[in-house]
Amino acid sequence: MKKQTPILTDSFKRKHSYLRISLTERCNLRCTYCMPAEGVPLVPRSHIMTYDEIYKIAKTFTDNGVTKIRLTGGEPLIRKDIPVILEKLASLPVEIGITTNGITIDKQIETLKQFNIKNINVSLDTLNEAKFKEITRRNHFEKVYQNILLLVENGFDVKINAVLIKDFNDNEIIDFIEMTKKLPVSFRFIEFMPFDGNKWDLKKMVSYSEIMKKVNHHYSEAKVERLQDAENDTSKNYRIKGFKGSFAIISSVTNPFCDSCNRLRLTADGKLKNCLFSATESDILTILREGKSIEPIIQKAVLGKFKIRGGMDTLEKLQEPDLHSKNRSMISIGG
Repeated sequence: MKKQTPILTDSFKRKHSYLRISLTERCNLRCTYCMPAEGVPLVPRSHIMTYDEIYKIAKTFTDNGVTKIRLTGGEPLIRKDIPVILEKLASLPVEIGITTNGITIDKQIETLKQFNIKNINVSLDTLNEAKFKEITRRNHFEKVYQNILLLVENGFDVKINAVLIKDFNDNEIIDFIEMTKKLPVSFRFIEFMPFDGNKWDLKKMVSYSEIMKKVNHHYSEAKVERLQDAENDTSKNYRIKGFKGSFAIISSVTNPFCDSCNRLRLTADGKLKNCLFSATESDILTILREGKSIEPIIQKAVLGKFKIRGGMDTLEKLQEPDLHSKNRSMISIGG
């Protein structure tokens, strides 16, 4: 039974029903926008949540109103106990999704089916094999692409995420959209965001308006269809008429969706972040291991949430390195 105490409602009356849980800081790729080239210091294994701790924390959130959980990383599917984690979370009254780089999907697809995990987001920032190797520092393009096709063939709801970087992959925007002509997937363009160690520069970012300019230049106005966004959606959704799939833009930098934000994030070492851009964290795991209630910590963290982007409410503030460098790298937060 859901509790009536609104511990997931912040001071701006936003109700948080969506929890993103990072299962690991480890990854089998080294994407440039996600982590520094030298990697990141990994916390000791003993500091990482066990599958039982993940379940207990998740249950507390679902008891208080969370209806959707997305598992992230690092790369969540490299955890050896992923079947156990999925089994335990599947017992909760919650929709479960996974964000993955797609490399090991073929090995886990039967497990995903077994626990009715339908919503899979796959990161793919280029359709060019050489570029893929450059941005990920690994050579797994063909594997990822074939696993996307495998997901589609098996009836999964597939979203493909691409972080756009100027003069690198912005010339592929139309190629990405053309993928949706025959594939029933949603291709989502994400504005390049600042995190510790990813050498963010506003000049490298491809904005929502720039993306739509390219789209409208290539396709006639009559062919570009604006779709209805879901409640609390982070993306602006479109379809080219006649195409099986769709495309969307996540404009966290130029047009943030903070007013309707319903998300909270739990890092692999059990820290709660009330915003992707927040420099502050609340230690839930230590309190849980001490046998104490984590609900007061959750409520305090939620009430401390800023109205916009962790307090960086202007592009000028977003460009101040001292502000966004206090945050973790993306791989340590959870995608």
